[in-house]
Amino acid sequence: MGVRRDLKRARQRTDLVDRATVEIVRDATGAVREVRAAPLAPPLTSGSLADLPFTHAAETPEAVLLRRRDRTGTWRPVTAAAFAAEVAAVAKGLIAAGLEPGGRVAVMSRTRYEWTVLDFAIWAAGGQSVPVYPTSSAEQVEWIVRDSGARFAVTETVENAATVTTATAGHPHPPRLWQLDAGALADLTTLGRAVPDDDLAERRATPTPDTVATLCYTSGTTGRPKGCVLTHANLHAEAANTVELLHPVFQAVTGRTASTLLFLPLAHILGRTLQLACLLARIETGHFPSVRPDELRPALKEFRPTFLVGVPYLFEKIHDTGRATAEKIGRAASFDRAERIAVRFGEAHLRRFLGTGKGPGPGLYAAWALYDLLVYRRIRKELGGRMRYAVSGGSPLDRNLNLFFHAAGIVVYEGYGLTETSAAATIVPPLSPRPGTVGRPVPGVSVRIADDGEVLIKGGIVFGSYWNNPAATDAVLHDGWFATGDLGALDDDGYLTITGRKKDILVTSGGKNVSPAVLEDRLRSRSPVGQCLVVGDNRPFVAALITLDPEALAHWLAVRKLPPDTPLSELVRDERLRAEVQKAVDYANEAVSRAESIRAFALVEGEFTEENGLLTPSLKVKRHAVTAAYAERIEELYRR
Repeated sequence: MGVRRDLKRARQRTDLVDRATVEIVRDATGAVREVRAAPLAPPLTSGSLADLPFTHAAETPEAVLLRRRDRTGTWRPVTAAAFAAEVAAVAKGLIAAGLEPGGRVAVMSRTRYEWTVLDFAIWAAGGQSVPVYPTSSAEQVEWIVRDSGARFAVTETVENAATVTTATAGHPHPPRLWQLDAGALADLTTLGRAVPDDDLAERRATPTPDTVATLCYTSGTTGRPKGCVLTHANLHAEAANTVELLHPVFQAVTGRTASTLLFLPLAHILGRTLQLACLLARIETGHFPSVRPDELRPALKEFRPTFLVGVPYLFEKIHDTGRATAEKIGRAASFDRAERIAVRFGEAHLRRFLGTGKGPGPGLYAAWALYDLLVYRRIRKELGGRMRYAVSGGSPLDRNLNLFFHAAGIVVYEGYGLTETSAAATIVPPLSPRPGTVGRPVPGVSVRIADDGEVLIKGGIVFGSYWNNPAATDAVLHDGWFATGDLGALDDDGYLTITGRKKDILVTSGGKNVSPAVLEDRLRSRSPVGQCLVVGDNRPFVAALITLDPEALAHWLAVRKLPPDTPLSELVRDERLRAEVQKAVDYANEAVSRAESIRAFALVEGEFTEENGLLTPSLKVKRHAVTAAYAERIEELYRR
């Protein structure tokens, strides 16, 4: 019972339970319209995040802040003193290269240790970082470099370097370029050897809390990416308050030194603020360059983190891998029963934990104990064996999947936020889990529901503007409130539930408003579905385009002893496969009324990917691009 027993003990400590206070504001009807959370961390009033490595080096020089994987695969410790020295050396190189205070450096790389060094080195040199996804096209790179005015760029690979070179060939001043795989940090260190320590100290003293720290470009689901201007104060407010909310509880519950493996893209704001939060709290952090579960699982077993921050896709695939393994050995029915038991057990346990019910009875406990031996412990092993907590963000996590992990001994806390809010604006309180919601406001943040249901956010985490785009800024910022474009509701305890995107609402020809997000999130949580798009705007009913997950499809073929190269054009007509997908559709339809349910679906060949322009780097579907690419298949759905 591990984590659940420890959580119960922690819940008895008022110093932990009552740390975060919220004020709930109701309208004339009694409905909750606004929730305000008091800050837990003081705001940054002087200096900048550039000071963080040097403060740690002065206070705890031998503390292990990071672990770096060497060429043999061994995770080597990096002390606070060593990290600060490396940051200083690279910062001097940037100064020697001509980076001026306020100058911008584009960084195009997967998640790796060197990214972290560069981030702090750019700040220490008085500069601003411009993250670029390593999968970005030449067109996207051209726009980001030109719009941001970055005069320097650091890429990871020779291919990334070629993309930047091609993209900026027509610029009046193409950026000076370094490549990590070709020794960029060593080259910068050599370049900066003649720069005096006093010059670096002077540069590091230049930024203030209100200085721009980064231009972080949105993923661009509907058009050209916009550069969000985030200050050192914005990022500090996010990192410091989430640390103060979560870290004391996790420490008290586990009694362990916290550690995590960071695999989220550092070009994404969630990865960046997670990195900052860990450094702020001196949480041991390793880096891994891939979010693909088949590549990530071995690294998790090596690193053995105590907690993770991921996206629903990771948890979905860990679940699906467990079921696929069970099916291979003829125990699919056993896994399915284990899942049903997990959901019932998780529900009952949470009711008792929160004081709203009796909890699991003897029979349910006995069933849980059996399946803990057969199934749940294997899930824990897949995540390294020491992990007891996870935070999921980016999109909603299916509630039943959350309960499944809860029964397996891993409590998953959901959060919600955007690039414009420096990542999480809400998160589930650590001692008051509520699966199916994205929690309460992060300390120091207020959340309001507008008259039309749109979620509004205010606080120190909210960005100041879009770079070079005052019209777009004015459209979303009003009296300090940021209009997110998301629809949601607040319950009586101030927990937020996201119900969809305003711009994505479908209106059927019968006048029914349908939020596709609810259906799509549930569909994607069930194998063998890969990606999907719900359609139905100005149509008589709701339908869906569905792609098949390659791993799930390969497994399905192997179990049925079908050739692995069976053409998808044949498979989409296979009634057995369609029946498996129909189960996923039925599961999605359970969350909505009949008028909102999916009446027809088409299995489409291929995948929605970044490479074919149908997914953003943060794995969000580009609705307009998919609709255009599959226009004929959509028409066929309505001609039947």
